[in-house]
Amino acid sequence: SIKPSKKASIIIPVNNRPEFIVDAIKSAQKQTIQDIEIIVVVNGGKDDPTNQSVRRFMQNGNKYSSDKPDVRLITTDINNIGFCLNLGVKNALGKYYIQLDSDDRLKSNAVEKIIQKFESDSTIGMVIGSYEVWEKLDSGEIIRDKNIPVVTHSEWTEKNGRNNLLRINGAGAPRAIPIQLIKDIGYFEMNENPFARNYGEDYDMVLRISEKYRIGRIYDPIYKVIRHSGGTDHSIDQDTIMRNDEAKDWMRKEAIIRRQAMNK
Repeated sequence: SIKPSKKASIIIPVNNRPEFIVDAIKSAQKQTIQDIEIIVVVNGGKDDPTNQSVRRFMQNGNKYSSDKPDVRLITTDINNIGFCLNLGVKNALGKYYIQLDSDDRLKSNAVEKIIQKFESDSTIGMVIGSYEVWEKLDSGEIIRDKNIPVVTHSEWTEKNGRNNLLRINGAGAPRAIPIQLIKDIGYFEMNENPFARNYGEDYDMVLRISEKYRIGRIYDPIYKVIRHSGGTDHSIDQDTIMRNDEAKDWMRKEAIIRRQAMNK
């Protein structure tokens, strides 16, 4: 297996988001901890225009700087988010995986706070942060949606953390996991669930990790979720919402069966 040579690997799965990926990468490169790498997994094949945007940050690109964290590009034509995350994990040089969606941004202290949380308690198997909701206007400007407070999932307490995900549909963001633990647990879900369609691949992972480890929480906002007209989480039809709920119900059912076996 690959010996970690970086503190963290920020892995970004993406399909056809050439205009968003630039700001996502910039936010990853501005971290207060610079001993990291950014792995972008483009799943739209070699003709996906996102590839060109990513190459601008690599050697010979007009946004490349040897002083900034490395940006690595993996291109595949398999549009499966779990598969992309697993591809990134298998190639990662970091000790920790840190989530970044292609249309979102990390705050500059995100990696530092995540690593501090892991190092504070050896029983933590995953760290989950809190996020602000921002909106991208037609002008391209992004503004904070002041009507939505920081999303902390504060119902997830020290006492109920192990069982919390059996009750709610979301775990919060960004999520971070030791790379070796992802490998040990069997990688991210890849639509094996009968209802999953590029949805809930990391929800399954949180369930599995919370069965055996503590979930470390950061209640300060360290992530910006950007809402926009093309966002998959915010502009979906009712049939998709229902199928997504079915997918998470299935994962919870499987988790309860595993826990019953563990508790015997």
